Amino acid sequence: MKIGFVSLGCPKNQLDTEVMLHEVMDAGYEITADEEKADVVIVNTCAFIESAKRESIDNILDIAWLKEHKDLKAIIVTGCLAERYRDEIFKEMPEVDAVLGVGGIHHIVDAVKAVTAPKKKTYSCYDDKETVELGGDRVLTSPDYAAYLKIAEGCDNRCAYCAIPAIRGKFRSRPMEDLIAEAKDLESLGVKELTVIAQDITRYGMDLYGHYALAELLHKITEQTSIPWIRLLYCYPDKVTDELIAEIRDNPRILKYMDLPMQHISEHMLKAMNRHGGSELVRSVVEKLRKEIPDIVIRTTFMVGFPGETQEDFDELCEFVKEQKFEHVGVFTYSREEGTPAYDFPDQIDEQVKQDRMDCLMREQMLINDAYVKSQIGKTLEVLCEDYDEVSEIYYGRGVADAPEIDGKIYFRSEEKVFPGDMIQVKIRKAMDYDLHGIAVRASVTEAHKKAKENG
Repeated sequence: MKIGFVSLGCPKNQLDTEVMLHEVMDAGYEITADEEKADVVIVNTCAFIESAKRESIDNILDIAWLKEHKDLKAIIVTGCLAERYRDEIFKEMPEVDAVLGVGGIHHIVDAVKAVTAPKKKTYSCYDDKETVELGGDRVLTSPDYAAYLKIAEGCDNRCAYCAIPAIRGKFRSRPMEDLIAEAKDLESLGVKELTVIAQDITRYGMDLYGHYALAELLHKITEQTSIPWIRLLYCYPDKVTDELIAEIRDNPRILKYMDLPMQHISEHMLKAMNRHGGSELVRSVVEKLRKEIPDIVIRTTFMVGFPGETQEDFDELCEFVKEQKFEHVGVFTYSREEGTPAYDFPDQIDEQVKQDRMDCLMREQMLINDAYVKSQIGKTLEVLCEDYDEVSEIYYGRGVADAPEIDGKIYFRSEEKVFPGDMIQVKIRKAMDYDLHGIAVRASVTEAHKKAKENG
């Protein structure tokens, strides 16, 4: 029997898919990347905001077409949409045969068996999301040279606009020894870039150890592995400690890159959003990061159109973005989500006003980004090669400033053959939009290490 997977949403969701993949394969089922050849398709959904919900529903309906026109026997829906809209999925989409909430991922094999049994029946499982086993064996769906390490689940920040605490539950850290063991396993598979993720990685350890322990975890991972790049995503300004800043500054294998969602800078908006720490704290953290780690790359996100956002609030945000010149900025409009405090807030903003503000802020950021990428011309950057484009006959990869599947690329030519996962030096010759172009100036680190070893 062949099983297909569709994984939607963030890298945190992707890791749940990888765990389910392992459990399905371990049970003896065959995995297929071609949904038309699948007997069962598992759709791991996202439901963070309206656009994510719509994407999840559209994917389920697309797969449902295969039940009517091809040989697909069953559809299993898992993940955030399944957790958030338990009863509604069966009611509104009768094509779905099984629904597993986020606490039910380890019952994926039971679900497959139920929906493919001779006496087929629907199946559902909503085990307690706050006691479900974290981690576990998984099948990497990322390239061999890169992987994510999810260090915690859930969230305790309770931002007024966010449904994640209701979907994923309270914040739970994974034990440090488990994470170090997983990092070692990933290193043995050839991983060169380890991206640390959670809803809030800076909260790591508070529930287990009584203090923020991310800096300690990072130090131990670099002590006990030789993974060259360790990248940090999803930090919160109010938990960026002096210890964490020092670890990033002093540890050469922690990339000088931080994903630091700020959402706004207006004190009025930050309070309304229930963001921990106000405008002064956000500014001081950015200032400290820039001072202690002058070459740090900061990626952030901002929300526009939150209920009650005035023109003055938005103008202050625009000035902040122009002043700080962040290397990477994402902007999204407020999504009114049922079950969140902000859903019932007065002074909801018109959708067109939200869109206009997002467009305006992104125009400002495009000018900043243009200046930033042009400032890289003439520099020699370390690049993790991802692949070779046969059509344009050029290699491409990412530098320290570019997170996987989020930021730009570095395209380069090389006289020597380069392989995915090789880390090489590239002299930047030009910039185009968000991407850089250059030429390899040194043999890959991989090859250099081989030669050094051969020479004793």
